[in-house]
Amino acid sequence: MRIIELNVRGTRRRLKKRRVAVRTPSGKVVYHYKAKRHGPARCAICKKPLNATPTGPKSSMKKLPKSKKRPNRPYGGYLCPSCFRKIVLKEALREGEILLKGGISVT
Repeated sequence: MRIIELNVRGTRRRLKKRRVAVRTPSGKVVYHYKAKRHGPARCAICKKPLNATPTGPKSSMKKLPKSKKRPNRPYGGYLCPSCFRKIVLKEALREGEILLKGGISVT
């Protein structure tokens, strides 16, 4: 019976970092593991990259204060300003319709 050893640490490393082939002076090809590039945060509706939201590994994002991680407004860091504007207008129109149907005067 043969016991198979798994290179657990190596497989974990491969998931977190990208593998780059590097030729050494002796002519041998070795692999260097480099950090992956982080993509920008995207709007949940239109998928455009969000402005004012930094990207990076968790270790650098943890050090930032909350006000630097996302814009300080409703849906900040989740929706872009144009999609947010559309949602707010829809909600305002819907609320106005409800008030008109109910016969409540807005004064």
